[in-house]
Amino acid sequence: MNKDLLHTGVQEFIKKNINTEITSILLKKSTFPNVSPKELAEQIEAKKKCKTKLPKWYETSKIYYPNKLNIEQTSSEKTAKYKTSILTGTSVIDITGGFGIDCYYFSSKMKTVFHCEINKQLSSIASYNLNILNAKNIKTIPLDGIEYLKNEASNFDWIYIDPSRRNDSKGKVFMLSDCLPDVPLHLDFFFRKSKNILIKTSPLLDFSIGISELKNVKEIHVVALENEVKELLWVLEKNYSGNISVIAVNISKKKQDLFSYILEEEKENKAKFSLPLKYLYEPNASILKSGAFKTLSKQLDLSKLHTNTHLYTHTTLLNFPGRIFNIDSIIPYNKRAIKKLGIKKANITIRNFPENVADIRKKHKIKEGGSIYLFFIRNLEDALTVLLCSKVASLKN
Repeated sequence: MNKDLLHTGVQEFIKKNINTEITSILLKKSTFPNVSPKELAEQIEAKKKCKTKLPKWYETSKIYYPNKLNIEQTSSEKTAKYKTSILTGTSVIDITGGFGIDCYYFSSKMKTVFHCEINKQLSSIASYNLNILNAKNIKTIPLDGIEYLKNEASNFDWIYIDPSRRNDSKGKVFMLSDCLPDVPLHLDFFFRKSKNILIKTSPLLDFSIGISELKNVKEIHVVALENEVKELLWVLEKNYSGNISVIAVNISKKKQDLFSYILEEEKENKAKFSLPLKYLYEPNASILKSGAFKTLSKQLDLSKLHTNTHLYTHTTLLNFPGRIFNIDSIIPYNKRAIKKLGIKKANITIRNFPENVADIRKKHKIKEGGSIYLFFIRNLEDALTVLLCSKVASLKN
């Protein structure tokens, strides 16, 4: 850490130039002793990335930022808060501590939090920032988390792990054994140190692969932020052998939608099917990732439009974890029928449809935007169909 970056004048410069072109910062000579243009640029770039992802850090004075890659790889504040709701007990050790976002939020619930980070520079930065943020019950340890556990006599209520993919694993099917630390390799050891393990992975990890590599999986949380899936959370409990619960959560500015089901029951459940009715229901991204297509139909009494068209319909307006639309018109997919609509601008979605959005826009000369929603689908009769819809603003009481 270059502590000269924390001087008041430097901090004011960073704040004032938050929207300045980085190239111009790099090309100008620094006016601050012991602070290079590159260091200023790195702080500005990293701070800027925190504005929406880590607003508490962004708004707090004298935060020291690591390189922007660390910011890109870290949890957001909202997903870190959600993880906290999973933990129970009094102690947790994060063996891949990083920038310390998860640990900060863990500390609001757990009595003692241990932050292990093998990168001594990053460990030092996290320790400094956590002190600035007044998180007094976090112990930062600049060591490899597994090595620390091997030499630590105490056990913990939870072990938290956020493994990172090795560079040489690009292009391969994503597996946990391709990551550092190699969780499957050390799983038996982890269970000797804790009865509960929480693992964060990329949404790219397939459920079946994760389950085959791990054991004692109790829950899988699919976490989306503003309808974009950000991470999977795997809850492992020592000696657990029951059914796996899947919790699909979408965190938005106004609310948090939760949908849960038993993974094994999705194969046994049967969906209802129907041609489009009065309302169209589009599941949020976390549910689509979770694969609860038949279970969603059964739990909410909704009818699917086709086995492979993951949209639902009903005659009644229901509370639903996703977007709801009025179906204003149903037309067959052909150039003449679409031309007759006279639509110049619309939001287009395709589901189980042979053409992509770009080609549809080009062919039918429809610009993006406006209040009209067009869904290009295949219905249960295998007919290509267009649903002209308007968004339901709120549920009726």
